[in-house]
Amino acid sequence: MSKYVVVDLEMCKVAPEKRKAAGYGRGSETIQIGAVLLNEKYEITDEFNIFVRPEYGFMDTFIMNLTGINSRELRDAPSMKEALLKFIDWIPEDAQVVSWSNTDRGQIKYEAAKKGIVHDRLDTILETWIDSQEMFMEKIAAERKYKLSEALIVSDIDQQGKEHNGLTDAYNTAKLFSKMMVEPQMKLNPYFVDSRREKEERFSFSMADAFRDIHFE
Repeated sequence: MSKYVVVDLEMCKVAPEKRKAAGYGRGSETIQIGAVLLNEKYEITDEFNIFVRPEYGFMDTFIMNLTGINSRELRDAPSMKEALLKFIDWIPEDAQVVSWSNTDRGQIKYEAAKKGIVHDRLDTILETWIDSQEMFMEKIAAERKYKLSEALIVSDIDQQGKEHNGLTDAYNTAKLFSKMMVEPQMKLNPYFVDSRREKEERFSFSMADAFRDIHFE
């Protein structure tokens, strides 16, 4: 594999009563697929962006304000089946798909199963999917999971555009993923490094101080 497709989904809510009536058990449904293509040098060479018309979900004020997507843009948008098949056909044969966390992978897998979406490459794409959030945690030895916006700050990367737009988030994830792939030892935000060092020093001092007057036989 020599190329990477970095993807981000935006989703709307599915009401509990709708889930029960329709047999769609998930509380979210895709409304946007945004992605960028990285070449062998981890440079962005292409992009993919499509709105998706939800079958069970609804657009409330919170989701519209969060994503900047409105109901009018989704009214004439393709179904998830049409959008996902277009997305898969856009992905090069030698590319692996990357996302921030495994949430988007799980969403695609669930909707494909529930909506009868079949493509001969779908299983391979899902099986080789890369979780860049997990990679980031390993790279910096994180004790907790970071949101993408937090990880960008820690990695000293300027966030571009509005958060919670599929294409923008895919672009920012791609910048972070590229940095992790290119830099064997990631260069982090100096304020984060100093803060971590101070925390470790305080912990080390506290432990030493706690055992100072204890004598073991």
